[in-house]
Amino acid sequence: APTSPCPIGCCGGAGGIRCLRPPAEEPLHPPQCCPAPVLLPAPARHSGQHRLTLPLPVPRVPGVKAAPRGSALALGLNSVRIRCQNEAVFQYHITFSPEVECRSVRLAMLKEHQAVLGDVMAFDGSILFLPIQLPQLLTLRVQRRSDGQDVTISIQSTKVLEPSSDLCIPFYNVVFRRVMRLLDMQLVGRNFFEPSQALVLQQYRLQVWPGYTVSIRKKDGGLFLLVDAIHKVIRSESILSFMRSIYRQSPGSFQEECMKQLVGSVVITRYNNRTYRLHDIDWSKTPQDTFTLASGEVVTFSSYYSKTYGITIKELEQPLLIHRPKEKLSPEGKPRLDLVLLVPELTFMTGIPELRKDSRMLRTMRQSPQQHYQRLSSLLQRIRSSTEASRELQRWGLLLEPDIHRTQGRVLPMERINLRHGSITPSEDLSWAKAVVREASISAISMNYWLLVYPWRLQSLAKDLVCAMESVCGPIGMRLSRPVLLELQDDRIETYARSIRSALSSEEKVQILLCIISGSREDLYAAIKKLCCVQCPVPSQVRGVGTLSGQPAKLRSVVQKVLLQMNCKLGGELWGVDIPLKQLMVVGMDVHHSHSRDMRSVIGFVASMNPILTRWYSRVVFQMPHQEIADSLRLCLADALQHFHEMNHCLPRKIVVFRDGVSDSQLDTVLRYEIPQLQKALDTFESYTPGLVVLVVQKQHSTNLYTLATEQLTAPPPGTVIDHTVGTSSCIPAAPASPWAPPVSLWLSPHPCGSHHIPVALTSSLWLSPHPCGSHHVPRLTFKLCHLYWNWPGTVRVPAPCGYAHRLAFLAGHILHHEPGAQLCDKLFFL
Repeated sequence: APTSPCPIGCCGGAGGIRCLRPPAEEPLHPPQCCPAPVLLPAPARHSGQHRLTLPLPVPRVPGVKAAPRGSALALGLNSVRIRCQNEAVFQYHITFSPEVECRSVRLAMLKEHQAVLGDVMAFDGSILFLPIQLPQLLTLRVQRRSDGQDVTISIQSTKVLEPSSDLCIPFYNVVFRRVMRLLDMQLVGRNFFEPSQALVLQQYRLQVWPGYTVSIRKKDGGLFLLVDAIHKVIRSESILSFMRSIYRQSPGSFQEECMKQLVGSVVITRYNNRTYRLHDIDWSKTPQDTFTLASGEVVTFSSYYSKTYGITIKELEQPLLIHRPKEKLSPEGKPRLDLVLLVPELTFMTGIPELRKDSRMLRTMRQSPQQHYQRLSSLLQRIRSSTEASRELQRWGLLLEPDIHRTQGRVLPMERINLRHGSITPSEDLSWAKAVVREASISAISMNYWLLVYPWRLQSLAKDLVCAMESVCGPIGMRLSRPVLLELQDDRIETYARSIRSALSSEEKVQILLCIISGSREDLYAAIKKLCCVQCPVPSQVRGVGTLSGQPAKLRSVVQKVLLQMNCKLGGELWGVDIPLKQLMVVGMDVHHSHSRDMRSVIGFVASMNPILTRWYSRVVFQMPHQEIADSLRLCLADALQHFHEMNHCLPRKIVVFRDGVSDSQLDTVLRYEIPQLQKALDTFESYTPGLVVLVVQKQHSTNLYTLATEQLTAPPPGTVIDHTVGTSSCIPAAPASPWAPPVSLWLSPHPCGSHHIPVALTSSLWLSPHPCGSHHVPRLTFKLCHLYWNWPGTVRVPAPCGYAHRLAFLAGHILHHEPGAQLCDKLFFL
């Protein structure tokens, strides 16, 4: 343990620290969520019923916060405010005597008493929600139709809910899904589409279905309808046709290629417009095999589709595709392991094929902010003009504002990019690609002893590559010695592995190796990375021959990027920005999930090690399959703090953690489970109480921003921030420890959107303990970190620590399936 004195006294003024061994891990369990209620269809309201007016608390509507830095900007969001006209929603507990097992029968029995209960209700099998008040205890009787037995229904009043209560949100969403169906839209997955309005791209053999994603959310400013104009790409060729094309190209490895290209993809069945993710292919089953219906009847797949959908399957010898639904419990409480078997002839791929992505296709499907807004306005107009849709909302007292929500944000000042001999101002598109290859990096590692591995038939390309590297290394500040050439007789995996292992075992001073491989071979790439990251840890760079071929100017540009990346992997520093916060550590965390149920999930953990945030320490932790919330954060943070102290002879006074890959439903679990682990890591150091900030970064969302400065709506400029009204801080439970400040939410658009529309990055759920910096510093620091991702000379959508953690988790989970060697933990070897 380190014992050197702390020059700034951040360890309590004792002149040193004592590192304690973390205690044994204790398993914690996240809380279980209640099932969402189901909305019952019902006719018009009974005229004799009444509403109750209650003195309910007024929801907090935060005002616009002061903007200490940045200029004001008028913004629009793809959110529509919802007004609740009902004074309250009443919750009741329902019991049946004798017990009625089937929920659909329970629903039917309740509907027989609409004269008492009303025509508007939501019921999940035991809990009933009504917009009217009933007596405290109400008893109803009904006759069971199956055997004529009398059944007593007891209705017990349990709660009076505010209309904007979290418990009301699930069935409000059910209401709006019914509204979308009334507009003749079809539910595909979780979103609604209009196949009748499909755009057919005949030259690409694709169809583009326009659609919407809609959800009602509770924000700091009240209830909002979040609506996004989206599209779904459906390929015109079936999976069977796709498999036939694979067979024509690779008859000798047909099954392996099908598994490689199909497993993990999302498909759609056009007969019911349902989407599935493929997990396997059953080569032993065909449409002539049988399965058992719920009624007990045994039928073949071909006869089932003929009777149910009127579809005749032509190819009777095709294999069946396997989808494994998420594990569900049977009525007896046992896990159900049902499989969904799909017929390739009736199944179609979704998404754009990688080989067919071109600029013309993408321009066809791209929407400008103005076009996006027009589609949202069109949907709101359709709801207002539809009598049935408007009535459906009014039944629960929901009233939509006529237009999108408008608010005020601010634009942060642009950052200057620091290099070794000065700083530059980025161009309007926030790119400094030209500057980083003309000016010296902050620090460059000389390549004095490195290996160049290539097959013998690429000898001339290897020679050209070395010449190009020698010509471009000077301006970026690198010194390059002649490489040790490792020429291979063939390009088999065994040849690469044997030769590299032999070279690394005989030469201990190898700094880095550069491998040239023929084509895009994932198996060879994975073998090289496993060897260089796990078995014989050394930084490595692998390039396909396709990226190195072409004109000299193209080769020069590629080589410049390769050298910059190799400098990073050696421990060099490319560029930086001004970081005014002193004694700061930033941490990035992300989780990689494998499509295979047998593979473990991987969390990538990255922490900064120096004041200007250009040196990094990384760890990898493997978890149980599909487990999102990290289990070993205490050990990761404790190790990072130990390395920070060894490098700086002190511990950081401020720690900012960026947690990526967490949905809204998991925020409470992060607060109650992950953050205590981080605090326990701090407790392993004696008399150490730094300021800790935890931010959850959500990039998978449907929120969009528009600039309202002109008549035509445009994308917001980089650095646009909103930290009021539309956040979710009031929806997050209070932190369990008293020193923690209330959570805060903010939205940041760090990346230039250009002429088309790109969703902004969201940073939400901020906890402070104790307050290490002003809340206005958080968006500024986040924006700065979006400039520090060294794989791209420009701003990115997420802070650099999240980008690094994502790359690390992907490499370990998808390629290595093992923890990297400890010798690489202080380098960005995973770029």
